[in-house]
Amino acid sequence: MNLWENIQESLKSVMSNTLRTVITAFIIAIGITALVGIMSSIDILSDSVSKNFSLLGSNSFSFQDKGNGNFRRGFRGQKAKTFPPIHFQEALNFKNTFKGPCQISVSSSASTASTVKYDGLKTNPNINIVGGDENYMQTNGYSLGVGRNFSNSELENGDNVVLIGQELKSKLFKKKNPLNEFISIGNSPFRVIGILNTKGSNVGGGADKICIIPVQKARGFNTAGKPSFIITVQVNSTNDIKGVIGEAKAWFRNIRHQKSEEEDGFDTTTSDELVNEVQNITGVVTKSATAIGVITLLGASIALMNIMLVSVTERTREIGIRKAIGATPKTIRNQFLYEALVICQLGGLLGIILGIIIGNFVSFALGSGFVIPWLWMLGGLALCVLVGIAAGIYPAYKASNLDPVEALRYE
Repeated sequence: MNLWENIQESLKSVMSNTLRTVITAFIIAIGITALVGIMSSIDILSDSVSKNFSLLGSNSFSFQDKGNGNFRRGFRGQKAKTFPPIHFQEALNFKNTFKGPCQISVSSSASTASTVKYDGLKTNPNINIVGGDENYMQTNGYSLGVGRNFSNSELENGDNVVLIGQELKSKLFKKKNPLNEFISIGNSPFRVIGILNTKGSNVGGGADKICIIPVQKARGFNTAGKPSFIITVQVNSTNDIKGVIGEAKAWFRNIRHQKSEEEDGFDTTTSDELVNEVQNITGVVTKSATAIGVITLLGASIALMNIMLVSVTERTREIGIRKAIGATPKTIRNQFLYEALVICQLGGLLGIILGIIIGNFVSFALGSGFVIPWLWMLGGLALCVLVGIAAGIYPAYKASNLDPVEALRYE
């Protein structure tokens, strides 16, 4: 019996035990879905994070609150320490006095869940309102599409002017030119003076769901009561980054009147550190997803082996008849082994389809295109072959070693 005939016989046997086949294939599909879907999602997420942070470049770093300004830490028997937030005057003092081969911006998050309105239309309550200065776009990876940046007088006076992201333009203005139109952020009207180029999505939401207002205005706009500020420094050359970080930390410590023996009262982060941190997290998730998939497939292989053993018992008389008319042990063995492989591949194909759906759901949510995870698909199919062989080899040998006389007597 050739390969194709074995496969045909395997399919007939599979169809005759539909319920058991479907249950086993579905268990296998769950394991493959975990591997293909979750792994693909992690790859897409990691790639998106890396691309978005790479827009900031490896030549930028920032000073921000240590533990958001309210974090207390201490060990048993020691008094917990409070780290004060970065105040506006401290950030502004650093920007105006630090001299180096770099550009410096001062910013503050006014809101991360605002609704923006225009002419009866409104956005979802997921718009990020950021207070920035004239250098904010450059140091945070944005670029201006049309319009202009903030003027010095607008920044000093905290005027009601705003730069908007592409998603707000598409949502509120359709084909209309937004420049010099007034939008409502909360209860305040803001005049649109510029539209940002598309930046894409990042972790936690779309980078195009943003309104940038003057940082001076954000001080009063912030509803938290005690707004904190972020200092972002973009160095002209990556070769200077380490030296500039050291000088900037020393300068900022002096502005905050910190003694030499005291630890930094602020966090220093670089875009590379953020990427590495996200990749470490996704690495842990990858290992967890792999463990889930392997355990699920192990359970599926045990279930498949039991089904094949039951099949051998039920078809004992059939095996005896086939041996009596000339079927060799190798032919019997191959047929049962192919049946296990067919069931596994059916489950694998279903798992791959579900995995692609899950992966592309994440891809579309992050603003990426349709993705076909070829590597994980091929890996999933290869795993299905291994599971099929592992689960089917013992039942296949048991069937091939049956005595034909005893098998013919079996009722």
